Amino acid sequence: MLESNLKAVNDDVKKLTKDAQALFQAAAELSGEKADEMRNRGMRLLDRAVLTAQDAQASVRVAGKQMADSAESYVKENPWGALVTAAGIGFLLGVIITKK
Repeated sequence: MLESNLKAVNDDVKKLTKDAQALFQAAAELSGEKADEMRNRGMRLLDRAVLTAQDAQASVRVAGKQMADSAESYVKENPWGALVTAAGIGFLLGVIITKK
């Protein structure tokens, strides 16, 4: 779920950025009040893109902290299980590395 949300936010930010770039390019060809209006619109789009990216970053931080807390509580509740799991992963990585 988090990955799909991040992909959607990433797509939104890219779209907003492209729209703002197009507005700035069009504004460069114009002069006067119309150009100012387009530049202001472009700046608003970029501001929205930045806010969207910041919101996504905050969501990722919260999700990462929750996952870390969950892992920490699992290790505290099951220290031997965590040790065996880590040893098994280390063993498998060692086998994979030595095969290459």
